[in-house]
Amino acid sequence: MAQEHEQHGAELTHGHHGPRALPSILTAPDAVKAWKMRATIVAVVFGLISLVFLAFGSEGYNHLLRAYLMGVMTCFNFCGGALAFLLVQYVSGGKWGAVLRRPLEAMTRTIWVIALMMLPILFWGKHLYQWMRYPDAASEMAAYHAGKISQEQALTAIAKLSMLSRTSGWVQYAIVIGFMFFVIWLLNSWSAARDRDPAAGTMSSFDKWRVKFENFSGPMLVLYVILMTDFVIVFVKALDVTWYSSVYGLQFLVAQGYVVLALGMLTLILLSRYEPMKTMFRITEQHDMGKLAFAFVMLNIYLTFAEFLIIWSGNLPDEIPWYLHRINGGWWTICSLDVICHWVIPFCILLSRDFKRSRHRMIWLCVFMIGARLIDMFWLIEPNFSDAAGNLHLAGNFGILAYITVPIAVVALWMAVYLRELTTRPLINVNDPDTQELLEPEHAH
Repeated sequence: MAQEHEQHGAELTHGHHGPRALPSILTAPDAVKAWKMRATIVAVVFGLISLVFLAFGSEGYNHLLRAYLMGVMTCFNFCGGALAFLLVQYVSGGKWGAVLRRPLEAMTRTIWVIALMMLPILFWGKHLYQWMRYPDAASEMAAYHAGKISQEQALTAIAKLSMLSRTSGWVQYAIVIGFMFFVIWLLNSWSAARDRDPAAGTMSSFDKWRVKFENFSGPMLVLYVILMTDFVIVFVKALDVTWYSSVYGLQFLVAQGYVVLALGMLTLILLSRYEPMKTMFRITEQHDMGKLAFAFVMLNIYLTFAEFLIIWSGNLPDEIPWYLHRINGGWWTICSLDVICHWVIPFCILLSRDFKRSRHRMIWLCVFMIGARLIDMFWLIEPNFSDAAGNLHLAGNFGILAYITVPIAVVALWMAVYLRELTTRPLINVNDPDTQELLEPEHAH
């Protein structure tokens, strides 16, 4: 089947003298099933390896749960970021979005996996969150008097009980995931219905669906940003109840765009070895996505460094400890690695036009960017805990190695579901004017 895809693509590649024909086969190649099997094997193997950390007692168990949170939030970045990109693309248009649409839709349809993955965090969250461990004012003050938490932690948590409590945590989880379920279901249903439209291929059909998606996507994008900000505040930022940040949600939104573009480009480049993407995914669109990824890298740098500079310059005792915990006691190595891998290297590489147009090189850069995001998530999560704040060490702390095996297992499991979803629908939306433009000859050399 793969050879048939390759041969079919070779027949359709006939130079730059006119539009190419739409491939007769629009479904995902058989190679995707092989990728899915590999992802499943990786998930099982690393999941079994992760069980070893249970032998380290409570220290190993706690690190397993922290590493699991890191893996789940990384998967949430993929799913939520794909939804945000879909909404943006429907509002703004563009050929780059047309060729990326079906991979984005497949990413969003993994929302049910995210919903299930969050359940262990909600059930055993008392090992992660102060506000779950001490669910009311009385228990907070009792913990303070017992010396388990500081007075600032107790008073801050009490002031935030309306948002940070077991009940409100479940309610916010249900609202955010429920909202995403609804929007994702509707967008995917409409996308399939558009291709079945009896008037498909006519201007009236194009305009009807364009207006429908635009009118829905604009307000939903605003609501998603608000609800996603609430979600990451509750389940990531609130690991430290005393930490305040006015751009935390926006930083996560930009990071979602960063990692979703990396995965989207990686998917399209690998699929471009086979039809239909061999015909549909031109170097022009790859170059456009590379430039968009460069923009997200710059915005990521700007937001993160601006927040650091403002807080460091202010030097307030309520704010500065968050950074002190992440640069002292060995954490400076991780901080430096985060800056170099997450920002400096992608920034320098994506300056090159030739690099953005090279499919072989972009495969490795996309994988590198996904790995760099995992380093950043480790830097955001682990220093929130008293045994790790300003004290990164391995001796007698082998449970921290769970941050390697557990996220790989969780992300690989998510990848397997994503790849399965990729095979359930055609890879190209045919009832879209941008689809015909994708068949035009290359215009950037």
